[in-house]
Parts: sequence; structure tokens; C-alpha cells
Amino acid sequence: MRCAIHPDVETNLRCAKCGKPICPKCLVETPVGAKCRDCAGLSKLPTYYVSTKYYLRAVGTGLVIAIICGLVWGVVVSLVPFFYLNLLLAPGVGYVIGELVSLSVNRKRGTGLAVVAGITVVISYLISSIRFFQGMILFSFSFSPFYLVVIVVALALGIFIAVSRLR
Repeated sequence: MRCAIHPDVETNLRCAKCGKPICPKCLVETPVGAKCRDCAGLSKLPTYYVSTKYYLRAVGTGLVIAIICGLVWGVVVSLVPFFYLNLLLAPGVGYVIGELVSLSVNRKRGTGLAVVAGITVVISYLISSIRFFQGMILFSFSFSPFYLVVIVVALALGIFIAVSRLR
């Protein structure tokens, strides 16, 4: 007998449900015996099945939370001008965003949701760097190498924590 999926492999195994010949690569062990992949009914766990509705919820929640956290982040940084404060605030913002996005999608998980959370952490930082000066909107960026390294490390920590909540 030859395997139905791999015709170059000889086998003596058959699916317990449909009787199709299967090789050891194709078999799926179930409580009632070896089955082919079709009969075993392999599917994603419901936790990792994320529909478009959930993605829209995640994006909406992420943007709202990014705006709120960004405004709070900006106020705290302007009131407490401690340079390394971003290293503490970014992970906190990442945790809040990851947790609230997870709650909004009923604790579902997946790569797409993790990407949404990571992007919203960056949006939150960009909102936190907006400053108003005499009716004009300015971004308060410093291009010194040390400042950029600290910000990149802070954002990496925030993104890591947000993504780990949804992975």
C-alpha cells in the first residue's frame, strides 16, 4: 500500500475513520486511534481564531488607549523632567495597552493583535512628544545619540510587554 498523501512512501497504516492509507508523517494520534489529518479535524484553538470584528475592536481600543496614555505620558514627562523616566513609562504604557486590547477582544491572542498593540505603543510615544507653543504644534525630539538610544530601548521594552500580553 502507498500513502494517499505521499505516494512514494509504503505503509500498512490506515485511517481509523475513512480507511485511507496513511504514512507515519501523515498520521494524527487521537484517543480512538490513528487518523488522517482530514478526519482528525485539526483546527485552530478558539483563542487564536480572530475575526475581522475583533481586529476592528483591537484597533479602536488601541488608538483610544494610545491617545489617553500618550497625553498622560506627555504631561508626566513635562512635569517631571527626569531623563530616564521614559524607561519606566514606556513599559507601563505597553502593559496598559496590551492588557486593555486583550480585554477588548475577549482575551484572544495572535500575531495580528500583537502587531496592533506594538504599533499603538509607538503612537502613544509620538503623542507624548507633542508640545504646544504659542498656538503651534511642535514635536519635542532630540537627535543626540544618547537620547535616541534611551528612547529606542524604552520603546522596545514597551512594545515587548504589549506584545507579550497578546502572544
